[in-house]
Amino acid sequence: MALDPSFIGRTYPPTEPYEVGREKIREFAAAVGDANPAYSDQDAAKALGHPDVIAPPTFPFMLTFRAAAQVVQDPELGLDYSRVVHGDQKFVYTRPVRAGDRLTVAVVIDNIKSLAGNDVLTVRGEVSDETGEHVVTSVMTLVARAADEKTGE
Repeated sequence: MALDPSFIGRTYPPTEPYEVGREKIREFAAAVGDANPAYSDQDAAKALGHPDVIAPPTFPFMLTFRAAAQVVQDPELGLDYSRVVHGDQKFVYTRPVRAGDRLTVAVVIDNIKSLAGNDVLTVRGEVSDETGEHVVTSVMTLVARAADEKTGE
């Protein structure tokens, strides 16, 4: 059954603050294989004009994906997560994520459409620091695959 497009524009409460740690940034950079010294060395980051180490561009995914769980688990929406695949991900930055940031994510359903029987859901996460300053916008596309007509799976 197709998702109800009346959910477009639905907002969810901001997450609890997540404090970005230097070591988490270093671990993430190592995990994605990015050796940029601004991710691990305070002096290198400061030489680039940052107050502390900064995070790789995809670092906010873990925060925004966790926040998007509010959408995925919304019983009124009725999304069958067992059929969901991650279709696309974009980030639009105001400034880099920095060690010491306390970030919250407010989530909005930006779009719902049906393509070839699949539900395509666009979820936007607005990431802000504790002062309310915008840091990054995440746009995530989730695709709920249509059930196979022959098997029902």
